[in-house]
Amino acid sequence: MSLVKRNKLPWGFSPMFSDFFGADDLTFDNAFNRDWVPAVNVAESDKQFEIEFAVPGMKKEDFKINIENNVLTVSAERKEEKEEKKKNYTRQEYSYNSFTRSFTLPENVKHDGIQARYENGVLTLDIAKEDVVVSKVKEITVG
Repeated sequence: MSLVKRNKLPWGFSPMFSDFFGADDLTFDNAFNRDWVPAVNVAESDKQFEIEFAVPGMKKEDFKINIENNVLTVSAERKEEKEEKKKNYTRQEYSYNSFTRSFTLPENVKHDGIQARYENGVLTLDIAKEDVVVSKVKEITVG
């Protein structure tokens, strides 16, 4: 197992070009990154969980959020096509981004108490908690 991360670059570019073109910046590396997964923050308070996804450039219609068997799944898909026609040429560009993230929810979550909002490139899910009822222990004697 290697501890060195190596960026896979298309068309045989060497890592030297990766450093030159700034592969850590959002333009060059992400243009060829097929395994994009957004960064996620999870916060917990007494009353709820809050999950934030960093997904700039998407629209709220791009997201699909569902719960099945106590697993919350958030996915998004965005397709874009651009065509520019000039006198001597035609240029077409296509882009496609998608991701899926799944979270196993704890037992104290209200499934009907989940709200989602998308603002300024951040998808936020507010997941309400139920009050956990601690059952009393009752001792039964054998007679």
